Amino acid sequence: MEYRRKTEVMDAASIDRALTRIAHEILEANHGAKGLALVGILTRGAHVAHRLAERIARIENAEVPVGSLDISFYRDDVGRRLSPEVHRTEIPFEVDGATVVLVDDVLFTGRTIRAAMDAVMDYGRPACIQLAVLVDRGHRELPVRADFVGKNVPTSRRERVRVQLTETDGRDAVEISEPAEGGE
Repeated sequence: MEYRRKTEVMDAASIDRALTRIAHEILEANHGAKGLALVGILTRGAHVAHRLAERIARIENAEVPVGSLDISFYRDDVGRRLSPEVHRTEIPFEVDGATVVLVDDVLFTGRTIRAAMDAVMDYGRPACIQLAVLVDRGHRELPVRADFVGKNVPTSRRERVRVQLTETDGRDAVEISEPAEGGE
């Protein structure tokens, strides 16, 4: 199915503001950076996690460890996908006892987050897992709720939310696309 751009819901400035706000909210909810670790879900969630860590370092003057997580083999549809794109998970810190903030770009059905929690648990037993997302578009299939949200974007199930980040796409933006005329 072909999609066409419907609207841009976040530009570079609004993404920057949202990430700064999320960083402050994470610090407030956890009474500072002590014991915190960020784990970004590959690919764009990892970039968002690094940006949050930079902001936390500026705000709190404390380095927060950052990891990246590939959930390819934890997904509940792995058997249906012909060839999942596999990346390297890097968690360069002790998960046991840490407050792990999972970070992703878009929260949709909740299935990616369920897979990410399973993956994190294979690395140890965190004291707590929290969730930070740049965009929450609704349509949950599992009982998953983000603790920190950059922007709630109401969508239809037919629409797509596309997060573009400078690191992967050359620009920062969040766009909604819809099926092109006759694309169904």
